[in-house]
Amino acid sequence: MSRGEVPVGAVVVKDGRIIGRGGNARASSSLPFAHAEMCALSEAGQNRGTWRFDGCTIYVTLEPCPMCAGAIVQTRVSRVVYGASDPKAGAGGTLYDILRDPRMPHRCAVEKGVLSDESRYLLRKFFRAKRDRPEDRQRPEYEEEGKV
Repeated sequence: MSRGEVPVGAVVVKDGRIIGRGGNARASSSLPFAHAEMCALSEAGQNRGTWRFDGCTIYVTLEPCPMCAGAIVQTRVSRVVYGASDPKAGAGGTLYDILRDPRMPHRCAVEKGVLSDESRYLLRKFFRAKRDRPEDRQRPEYEEEGKV
């Protein structure tokens, strides 16, 4: 929270080892695609020297959005585990189901609700703090409050 980023984190795991980590970095990097999943997938690709993640699991605190779900499918991640559901942009079964859509070239196993209470707590705490700081209400992250 000290970086001013929405507290979403992700790790990519292969054979019990973390091969990529990421946290939201849109505000600090000014990169529109710097969601936690995208950062974790990018680091995993660099570490493995490939864009394919067959046999990998991505763990993320918030259900992937359509952009991240598309990247997860395109990189052939085998399994997605997420904490809090996202009723406004969730693409892992809540609003959309891109991860398991039979029309996609690859489908992922999905496990939802893992540590969901803890994930929701962190997100709510972040947005509560944003509401308490009027200067932060102008920041783009404030707009995402409804996601939790």
